[in-house]
Amino acid sequence: MTDGSVHRAARRLTAAGDETLDEIVAEEVAVALVYNGISHAVMMATPCDLEDFARGFSLTERIVDKPSEIYDIEVEPVDRGIEVRLDIAAQRMARLQERRRSLAGRTGCGLCGVDSIDAAMRPVTVVGAAPPVSRAAIEQAMAALPLEQRINRVNGATHAAGWARPDGALVAVREDVGRHNALDKLGGALAKSGAAQPGGFVVVTSRCSYEMVHKAAALGAAVIAAVSAPTSLAIETAEQAGIALAAFVRDGRLTVYANAGRIAP
Repeated sequence: MTDGSVHRAARRLTAAGDETLDEIVAEEVAVALVYNGISHAVMMATPCDLEDFARGFSLTERIVDKPSEIYDIEVEPVDRGIEVRLDIAAQRMARLQERRRSLAGRTGCGLCGVDSIDAAMRPVTVVGAAPPVSRAAIEQAMAALPLEQRINRVNGATHAAGWARPDGALVAVREDVGRHNALDKLGGALAKSGAAQPGGFVVVTSRCSYEMVHKAAALGAAVIAAVSAPTSLAIETAEQAGIALAAFVRDGRLTVYANAGRIAP
């Protein structure tokens, strides 16, 4: 796989004239997730940490219930993209095939693998009780996140998702051009390492949507903290999940939109 960036020729136009540049830009490719030989989804993603991506996507989208139900992952370049081939438990594949059969001949609603509003608005994981996370810990983790954005430092175009311990120390960070992909990659990394201990939390360099909250809850996060704004459905989902949603985490402040009791002043 690559380091997530490629060189491209560009032309800069200014009042003083123009110049030819060798620009470094974020790499974006089609990534197909193939389960037991059957393609399930194609995502546009940064082609690094793809095993983590496939593992995390499989868990947060409930294709498998636990990491041990994924027996093998292979990443194979193909014409015009990459296939990530997963070998999963037979009973989970049967469930996935039943989901796929329900989609035949129907118009999708825009979320991967669902064909109705009821399917899209699936129940969210309820996160168990844990000691409150301090505002200082959230600010510490968010401040440390840019230092771990190796790809973004080069191309300026990737989102990041990080997992922090309750004291604010980051233990894992993953990047991608897609904010959901970055969070799935983080989930896959945590599933492999076992670093997602109770009371930990997620920090992201993006706005906070319904899907971001859903995925953070699936990881057992006590808090999801975003540098930008939340949506109304993200707030409602965080309330249902029992996790705190903090947004606009920057410049020494943050705004808590859900379950404020999980964050200590």
